[in-house]
Amino acid sequence: MAHYAGWIGTGEGTTQAQSALSAMMAYPVTGNIRQGDGFALVAEGDNVHTDDDLTLIVPVARGQNSASLSQYAQAYRQYGVEFVKHLSPPVCLVLIDAARRIVVLATDPIGLTHVYYSQTDSGLVFASRADVVARHPDVGDAISAQTVFDYVYYHHCPSPNTIYARVKKLDGGQCLVYDQGRVALDRYWLPRFQEQAVDLQQAGVELKQGLLDAVKASVLNEDNTGAFLSGGLDSSSVAGTLAAVFPGKAKTFSMGFPVAGYDEIAFARVAVQQFSTRSHEYYVTPEDTVDAVPMIAAHYDEPFGNSSALAAYYCAKLARENGIKRLLAGDGGDEIFAGNERYAKQLLFDHYTRLPGFVSAALEAGLNSLPSGLANSKLPFKARRYIEQAKAPMPDRLQEYNFLHRHDPADIFEDGFLRQIDIDQPLQLLRETYHRPDHASTLNRMLYMDWKTTLHDNDLVKVNRMCELAGVEVCYPLLDQAIVELSCRIPSADKLKGQRLRWFYKQAMSGFLPDAIINKSKHGFGLPFGIWLKDHQPLKSLAYDAIHDLKKRGYFKPAFLDHAIAMHQSIHAAYYGELIWVLMMLELWFAGRNNGSR
Repeated sequence: MAHYAGWIGTGEGTTQAQSALSAMMAYPVTGNIRQGDGFALVAEGDNVHTDDDLTLIVPVARGQNSASLSQYAQAYRQYGVEFVKHLSPPVCLVLIDAARRIVVLATDPIGLTHVYYSQTDSGLVFASRADVVARHPDVGDAISAQTVFDYVYYHHCPSPNTIYARVKKLDGGQCLVYDQGRVALDRYWLPRFQEQAVDLQQAGVELKQGLLDAVKASVLNEDNTGAFLSGGLDSSSVAGTLAAVFPGKAKTFSMGFPVAGYDEIAFARVAVQQFSTRSHEYYVTPEDTVDAVPMIAAHYDEPFGNSSALAAYYCAKLARENGIKRLLAGDGGDEIFAGNERYAKQLLFDHYTRLPGFVSAALEAGLNSLPSGLANSKLPFKARRYIEQAKAPMPDRLQEYNFLHRHDPADIFEDGFLRQIDIDQPLQLLRETYHRPDHASTLNRMLYMDWKTTLHDNDLVKVNRMCELAGVEVCYPLLDQAIVELSCRIPSADKLKGQRLRWFYKQAMSGFLPDAIINKSKHGFGLPFGIWLKDHQPLKSLAYDAIHDLKKRGYFKPAFLDHAIAMHQSIHAAYYGELIWVLMMLELWFAGRNNGSR
């Protein structure tokens, strides 16, 4: 993705705009620059179209050319600021109408990339990175206490806020219009989920053709295009489709871990054999973790706590070392075709809510009347637990195991810090997203919510930034708009049939993907961090020293941080290993920021 930064104000002076951009980009502004009376823009790459007084940037311009960019400008002239609703397919873009003092910022429907902005007294600042916006003299890099709390809740910084108090970011399918000093936000795209029966065989053909079209549109050539390959459904589908484009010459890149239960190289090799790809493998070690983690933390423009970023980085690095300029990633299949275990689990609870009231009341009365000795036995206990979870509203019950729901925030955070934040806000963000689509099933609401929380705010951030750090571009064929819209047409009962995850997708890919991959349990690039941390002294020093330094920030109670380390050193290494990672990455991000790494 090409980077950009811009500023538009009320017209007071080119010098102000130029100096502001220089501060934002943290290096002399050169290259693709446009500036005029009260506005300035700098962008990398050749995906900038200039047409009279209009300037248009498409940060992800794959498959676009000057003619298509010109068409976007023409659509703006025809429809005005509503033009994004008329683009097919919708794209992420920035449009500047300098003469009319109008800026339009828009994300694609899923939000493959991020758009950051801040409204100031003097105008609108925007960029492809949050820290770049924060460098503007009128914005500043003050930290948002609320987002620090949200980070611990989510393990990332959820939109629409950022780690910076005065910087915001758009959701997927959202548009911002800045017109004469006023900002208006609009969700120009929402999914239209359907539940009518479809010809599933024809839909399967459409899925495979759509994936082939998306891969063809994403490739450069056989020498410098490759694919991530974990051995799961999605990466295997993308890798296999790339092999259909470049038979016998497709390059794939896989990560392994020398720890039992974490290594999926065997499944990746099944896909390699099936599709005759040119396989490249790398085993990540604790030493790799120590070497890369501070650099990874510093490269993110916000704190980021997903530990699989390490594997993504080393996989992208391996690809770059083998001449790859563009990688195809399989992200998105689980979130658009129902591949996560929690979807099936939540639908089990829905069965109880559909029982007639007198039946559920009788069941609960019967359980409550059991003698104490029998009531606490295994089966009645599980029944009461099931009913308790089923009666919790959605999406609240999805967060039942969240660390901040199972522990009192007052035991974790300093009192002064807690007074600055709303502890209910993270869950409220989930509720707003879950209930946003019209006429959607429980399953489809969960999918849509994950398009924001799992994809836009998390997995896509992970892969985008790690590929950027390694020096390669990345594309997501399964998140092509045609495939997303196809998924919306598949009835919920065919996406997830009973407890069979991704039923439609697996039927469609049967005969193309090996049975061993279709029938395997979900895994991915999990990191054995908690296990390594127990015995690898350099890694232990890195993590524990970071948590010790985190005590100085004033967010967490020192006793809690000491407790987290003590619990990790006990029998709870795997569970508390994740918490240690999240806290370590937060401190390392702050350390990188303070050391001028960004």
